Amino acid sequence: MSLPDRAPFATLASLTQSVEWPVMPEAGQALIRTLNDEDADTFLVCRIIKKDPTLTASLLRMANSAMFGLSGSVDTLERAVSVVGVSMVRSRALSLCLARSCSFPAVMDRLGFWHHSLLCAGYAQWLADLCEVDDQEAWLCGMMLRLGGLSLVQARPEHLQAIENNTHGSAERWLLQRRLVGFDEGEVTAELAQHWDFPPALVQGMRHSAQPLAATQLPKLAAVLHLAARLADAGGHPTPETLENLPLVLLSLLRLDPQDIGEALPDVTTLADTSMFNA
Repeated sequence: MSLPDRAPFATLASLTQSVEWPVMPEAGQALIRTLNDEDADTFLVCRIIKKDPTLTASLLRMANSAMFGLSGSVDTLERAVSVVGVSMVRSRALSLCLARSCSFPAVMDRLGFWHHSLLCAGYAQWLADLCEVDDQEAWLCGMMLRLGGLSLVQARPEHLQAIENNTHGSAERWLLQRRLVGFDEGEVTAELAQHWDFPPALVQGMRHSAQPLAATQLPKLAAVLHLAARLADAGGHPTPETLENLPLVLLSLLRLDPQDIGEALPDVTTLADTSMFNA
């Protein structure tokens, strides 16, 4: 059968069996385990990160960028944790591990991908703060949300150009993914997160992010991720049209007012510094 004739996958199992999952660095695996450990403390998280000198150096550079929003120089992990908290440091460290684990097709805009992912993460954190969802879990899931798309184009490379066309917004991309490959990126990212032993609540949030209203019981995290991805489509500069196109039913369920959102959008310079992803 020629490549253009290949049908969408009928099951997630058949799709995941056709791709090679990214390998999470050892430090990332250990950090994921702390997400499931209520007793994990600052000392443990810092010890895990320090075992990986490259990760430590990258994280400290990130801590001194606009993304952390800190005043003054940060020269130790302990200093970063004392100012922003262990959850934020862990989520940023995991994002760097994720970036190291992923490979991209040569024709794909790698930095554009990470820029959108960082915007999605930043908007997810901001929205989470407004509707009683864990903001650091939301940031991490927003950062991860498009990873499943890499597996989709690995499974069906003939559809890469159609799916990753820069003119597509998230909603259109999700529809194309389901039509051409059988599943959307959030569903596949959820499978990857489950493979890496992420907490079930995070897995479910990502699984239903493209179609949160289709879930038996709406995960608030899924709704947050859906809205964050739609906001990120504007490249950090949402227009009135962007806000008007947000699903009103999701805003209502989260008790968010579109006008309030438009008036309080975070500064894009604090959301998406891709310098950590240049390597």
